[in-house]
Amino acid sequence: MTYMNKDLEYFFSESSADEPEEIIQLIAADEINLLKDSQLPSELPILPIKNTVLFPGVVIPITVGRQKSVRLVKHAYKGDRIIGVTAQKNVKIEEPSAEDLNTIGTVAKILKMLVLPDGNTTIIIQGQKRFKINEIITETPYIKAKYQVLDDLDFDLNKEKTQALTQSLKDTAYKIMKLNPEIPKEAKIALDNIDNYSYLTHFLSGNVNAEVAEKQTLLELDDPILRAEKLLSLMLKNLQMLQLKQEIQKKVHTDIDHQQRDYFLRQQMRILQNELGNEGPDQEIQALRKRADEKKWPEEVHKHFLKESDKILRMNPAAAEYPVAMNYIEMLIDLPWGEITNDNFDLKNAQKILDRDHFGLEKVKNRILEYLAVRKLKEDIKGPILCLYGPPGVGKTSLGKSIAEALGRKYIRMSLGGLHDEAEIRGHRKTYIGSMPGKILQNIKRAKSSNPVFILDEIDKVSSNFRGDPSSALLEVLDPEQNNTFKDNYLEVDYDLSKVLFIATANSLETIQPALRDRMEIIDITGYTLEEKIQIAKKHVIPKQITEHGLTNKDLKFDTKAIQKLINDYTRESGVRSLERKIAVVVRNVAKAKAMEESFLPTISINEVRSILGSEIFDKETYDNNDFPGVVTGLAWTPSGGDILFIESSLSRGKGKLTLSGQLGDVMKESAMTALSYLRSNAEDLSIPYKIFDHYDLHVHVPAGAIPKDGPSAGITMLTALASLYTQRKVKAKMAMTGEITLRGKVLPVGGIKEKILAAKRAGIKEIILCKKNKKDIEEINEHYLKSLKINYVENVREVLDLALLNEKVRQPIEFIIPEDRPNIV
Repeated sequence: MTYMNKDLEYFFSESSADEPEEIIQLIAADEINLLKDSQLPSELPILPIKNTVLFPGVVIPITVGRQKSVRLVKHAYKGDRIIGVTAQKNVKIEEPSAEDLNTIGTVAKILKMLVLPDGNTTIIIQGQKRFKINEIITETPYIKAKYQVLDDLDFDLNKEKTQALTQSLKDTAYKIMKLNPEIPKEAKIALDNIDNYSYLTHFLSGNVNAEVAEKQTLLELDDPILRAEKLLSLMLKNLQMLQLKQEIQKKVHTDIDHQQRDYFLRQQMRILQNELGNEGPDQEIQALRKRADEKKWPEEVHKHFLKESDKILRMNPAAAEYPVAMNYIEMLIDLPWGEITNDNFDLKNAQKILDRDHFGLEKVKNRILEYLAVRKLKEDIKGPILCLYGPPGVGKTSLGKSIAEALGRKYIRMSLGGLHDEAEIRGHRKTYIGSMPGKILQNIKRAKSSNPVFILDEIDKVSSNFRGDPSSALLEVLDPEQNNTFKDNYLEVDYDLSKVLFIATANSLETIQPALRDRMEIIDITGYTLEEKIQIAKKHVIPKQITEHGLTNKDLKFDTKAIQKLINDYTRESGVRSLERKIAVVVRNVAKAKAMEESFLPTISINEVRSILGSEIFDKETYDNNDFPGVVTGLAWTPSGGDILFIESSLSRGKGKLTLSGQLGDVMKESAMTALSYLRSNAEDLSIPYKIFDHYDLHVHVPAGAIPKDGPSAGITMLTALASLYTQRKVKAKMAMTGEITLRGKVLPVGGIKEKILAAKRAGIKEIILCKKNKKDIEEINEHYLKSLKINYVENVREVLDLALLNEKVRQPIEFIIPEDRPNIV
């Protein structure tokens, strides 16, 4: 089946309400499977159509809009799908009766019916046979008639006249295609594929550019030869019109070159503009030069601007390079050369603004206040390059806006997520069509200041491909020793970025290029604690949501326990984005109740939270008992904060096979193997029979199995679990641990300590084992969060085992069965 777009169709008739839509379908002759007379019903429902005539063998879609027609189509589609299609005599009649229809039409079969979103019904029908209406049976609910099938008169395909007519029809169609530029090349291929004489005449008759009455005449002719002759006459008429149109266009065309003619016209326009006192190109350049004299830019840039403007004065305004050159000097003069905003050196006010918008984040706030203090003492200090690193939703991006307000500077945010073209940073060379400066200078121009607060958002998500590496282009931008002479490919002169305060944000440091990471001052923003989230919800999130939903503080209040339930049971994140969404759901519920004048509780309690949000989404991980050997609680860091995890291990009779499960990464698997190797090599010291390793299989599992896990911090946890399993000793109750191990038994420091400590406290842990080198991380945590926690610092695994393992055996210890060594018999 071949499909043609009606916008590209050739010699097709105009469309209307109940007529072909945008797609015309053409079926090759050997695919036509017309119905036999015996398959036709004795009565036909009659579908009137406007502005077109359906011919046998042709498949067209029709949009049915009239109520009668819709009823007809739906009824027929449920039955045999056979209908009669006739053209209206007068297309202006919206509700035609039987007298308004031509008596000769085409029997059609509905191939497909589609109900469109706007309520209209579209059907795809295939013409079958010509018919004549003999008697109208009824006109309600739609026209129904008795009819007789009309057959074409017999003719000889092999006659010279028939063959000549066929060739003439095709030749004329090809000429029309050649003269009409809107006809696609595929039309010729479609026409070549039609070999059936009758179908060729029917197809061309249905699509020739002619009046409906002329097409109806073609349908009513019984003699195929006469029909072809009449059709050829109409097509030749179309051909003559196209040839005449082409001749007229040739006569109108002049021999003057387009560019030369444009030049003369522009010269005349310039003279007329001068006479009338309007601005021309020369006046425009002079106005730009006047602005240039007032600019505080370097002398080198000023000379470059004058040189470029002189080029434009010698250039033909009609030349393709003219607008490119004009855009370039306009960009030069629009940049804020030497224009800076005055910093607000009121440190107390800056502290107040930062505390007003964000809770916590003391490291960042102190760093900004330090910068302001130094700027107050020394004005020519270069802007620092800060990188706020932390999980999503902790306020890294929004902090930039508060910093800009505190400093009294303009604010710019540029998203680097998914950036993969170096030209986005450095710009394109101005010789290219459509070239423009990079986004750095575009944003500087938009800010109209050379010292804005510039947020480089999601710097860890910059990618690279064959177009270049944007992160390498950022090396110059974010180097205080180089960015005072930043050169954009489009600008071609140096621009000073040293006064810009660049603040990058990132969720991960691993994907940032090492050289780029080295240029930035990394400020680690950890996730919020439960207490901090409660305060953020009370001071920022809840008031914001109440205001946004048209409520007042009198309408709604949140109980502290309700907020705590929202945080623990309905969100699991380091930031507060999900918390804000959940609070918004609760506030919307109250707003709906108020708008509908329904009763509602002004104070949201735990019960109200559960009623509105449904069952809890997250289960809180809590400490399990120590009744089983080989089960130890570890501490883990996740992108949404800290969590506890359980290392489970078991032994079974076998040959010393090691099985690891729970979607463990390579590093975590290596930790398990390191722990096992240490126990093997120190079995005697730990009172473990060495033969156990060869006669029992070991299985280590870390739930939940669907969550991928990796990292070295579970090293001491795995070692303790295996030592407990092989010795059948109990693990100290309510104890958790984290730390990396080596084959020598050293305990190494790990990261994410704050998040892990908070997770342990939430889970009811009372005692924690850490590497001694992690003591510095504990000192940075507020003492309030360390209450009721005992922290043990260790340097080697012997200290870990002494602290973690009790001398008491588990309730039902395993009795290891180890076969005796048999002597070799020769």
